[in-house]
Amino acid sequence: MAKKMTMDDLARMTAEGFKGVEKQVTAEVGALRADMETGFNRIENLLLRDHLNRIEHLEDTVLQLKVKVGMR
Repeated sequence: MAKKMTMDDLARMTAEGFKGVEKQVTAEVGALRADMETGFNRIENLLLRDHLNRIEHLEDTVLQLKVKVGMR
């Protein structure tokens, strides 16, 4: 004969089910956050490299101009 399920039993089962989902969602969110952070770091590095290249180009141009006007 099957045991009758009470509301408390059902509530307990539902809570346990959500605990498993919570762990899975937390793990997936953590992985997504790590992927996003990696992507943002790559973008930041690309932008920084571009800015450094532009600054170096400007410095070279300023040096050339100083040589042409006799300041160096």
